[in-house]
Amino acid sequence: MELTYEDSAEGIRHIRLAGRMDVEGTHEIDLKFTSVASCQKLLVLVDMSLVEFLSSLGLGTLVRSAKAQMSRTGMLVLYSPTPAVARVLQATQIDQIVPVYYDLGEARRALVPGDVRPV
Repeated sequence: MELTYEDSAEGIRHIRLAGRMDVEGTHEIDLKFTSVASCQKLLVLVDMSLVEFLSSLGLGTLVRSAKAQMSRTGMLVLYSPTPAVARVLQATQIDQIVPVYYDLGEARRALVPGDVRPV
């Protein structure tokens, strides 16, 4: 599992995940993900387009960080999950807790309302 991130000029932390969020993959990135996604108030966009598999452990990592942001009045959204990952998010109803977007502009507007900059 790979994790990279960058901060944008509009104040969004863009995290890119790639690989399998199974037991091993989640274990590899859990601490780093938590530290970059939930240790301070942030606007976080998590790109899931390269995540091939999402287990219950991976779900836990995402939900914990989203709830940590909510408690800090920050926000975490998921962007572009693969079809297999989207099915897991829907079946577990995690998409009711953590917003999921398929359009980058919509995801960014959810984080920064009123932001009309081109994507």
